Amino acid sequence: MAVPQIDLVSQHEDLLPQLREAFDDILATGGFLLGPYVEAFERKLAAVCATPHAIALSSGTDALLVSLMACGFERGDEVIVPSFTFFATAGSVVRAGLTPVFVDIEPRSFNIDPEAVAAAVTDRTRAIIPVHLFGQAADMARINEIAAAHGLVVIEDAAQAIGAGYEGQPVGGLGRLGCLSFYPTKNLAGLGDGGAVVTCDDELAARVRCLRNHGQTGAYEHQYVGGNFRLDAIQGAALGLKIDRLASYNERRGQLACYYFEKLAGLPLALPEAEAGRLHVYNQFTVRVGEDARPAGAARERDALLNHLNEHGVAARVYYPRGLHEQPCFAGLGRRVGDLDRTERACGQVLSLPIFPEMTGPQQDEVVAQVRSYFS
Repeated sequence: MAVPQIDLVSQHEDLLPQLREAFDDILATGGFLLGPYVEAFERKLAAVCATPHAIALSSGTDALLVSLMACGFERGDEVIVPSFTFFATAGSVVRAGLTPVFVDIEPRSFNIDPEAVAAAVTDRTRAIIPVHLFGQAADMARINEIAAAHGLVVIEDAAQAIGAGYEGQPVGGLGRLGCLSFYPTKNLAGLGDGGAVVTCDDELAARVRCLRNHGQTGAYEHQYVGGNFRLDAIQGAALGLKIDRLASYNERRGQLACYYFEKLAGLPLALPEAEAGRLHVYNQFTVRVGEDARPAGAARERDALLNHLNEHGVAARVYYPRGLHEQPCFAGLGRRVGDLDRTERACGQVLSLPIFPEMTGPQQDEVVAQVRSYFS
């Protein structure tokens, strides 16, 4: 049985009548950008994130960029980011004219290590971007403590973690700004690109809303140099329907994770651990394979399992095979291979097994069977 990494078709089958009704309305009225569907979605999103403001945007990447722009930092200011994350986290920092400072991760959660953050603060540091990787919140209490001690802004990269919780609070509103993605692989999946910024800060919310439309405050009057970060009405309509099911989507992901824990127990794999006080929503179910990923080439054990699964129709993936500090475009930032040991070990060990709300029992059993057959 072939098992995809995610099913982008089944989730919409019983939503088709409502989707078509909304799309027909948008076509009839010609309101293709922002408008009432986007505004209705923003109200629902603010409620989910327990923030007074939610500003829908063109992508999660643009949410990071416009958040940095809204803070008014100066060119060359430093922003501390994890190296073990998707490229957009650091790429947005550079696009905003700022300097990313890469730090290491906690070995169990894969999230940014707060003590590494504390050690990296300089007189040029202006912000910290913790990433709630794979669906689990970073240690926000310690990160906020460090930020308060040094007067830094915390911008949550919650692209993979909508609905996740930290000490009973939803992610997104735990820093000054929270950034979300609705790319089709995310827990709240759009029909294309989409994102949002959520915040409790009235002033920053107003600035983000302004920046998403070229910094315009009136007809042909621009207070800021912003960008075209608007969300399409069709995306707003689809997301407005699907957000009502977000809790059930995340609940199903949790059930699938529990089944993996049960059926993969006892194998030479390190299974993902949810830290105390955190609600994990399993955007990915990421395991570690092998004891050591250094020196170079020691990732062969992980790659052998990956190849076995792929050859037998199971679409397992590696997120991420290289730390951002190892990327050629960041070569001038001073980090070298060997500097961030825990990140580099993770890059050689991690493997993400298929997990998505529409996954069937037989599909998951096939994944388990193929993993177990490799080790047997």
